[in-house]
Amino acid sequence: MNHSSAATVDEATPILLSAAQARVITAALDLFARQGVGGTSLQMIADEIGVTKAAVYHQYKTKDEIILAAAESELRRLEAVVEVAENESSPKRARDSLITGIVDLAIERGRSASTILSDPVIVGFFADHDAFRDVMYRLRHILVGDDTAPQARVRTAMLIAAISGAVMHPFVAGLDDDVVRIELLRLARRFLALPT
Repeated sequence: MNHSSAATVDEATPILLSAAQARVITAALDLFARQGVGGTSLQMIADEIGVTKAAVYHQYKTKDEIILAAAESELRRLEAVVEVAENESSPKRARDSLITGIVDLAIERGRSASTILSDPVIVGFFADHDAFRDVMYRLRHILVGDDTAPQARVRTAMLIAAISGAVMHPFVAGLDDDVVRIELLRLARRFLALPT
């Protein structure tokens, strides 16, 4: 078995994805971005990678397992951005690093990461997912410190939604990534009152 990347089946048991599982997850992420999670079938995933549905079932027993593995792969990307920010020397530098990382991730992953992490099916999966709640808590803490007031929570949600929504919006379709990146960073820093 060829192992290519780490994943988790549950929060405590790290496993490695085989090359075949990684292909399934990559195809699923692409389809979820285009069709939504609910609009993607196992047959569509199989067709996307050119295998039978039985071959997909051999890697993952249910669509729910695929959804969770795909969502966790996107969550790990976000967690890596949070970890970099946490290692900064000051709260201000940490916020700027986090904003830069979120913007870069949104542009790099484009529509897929935004769609995956905001899809209602995946939000439901993450409702009781300790790792997701931990990453979101750490992210919010970097952005607004210990402020747990409703206003701080709304401000954090609005910033993240604005960044992820902007990269998917038809108004920016066809714009150069650098142009979008510069403007998103400027607006996000302004929103949080960071130097532009």
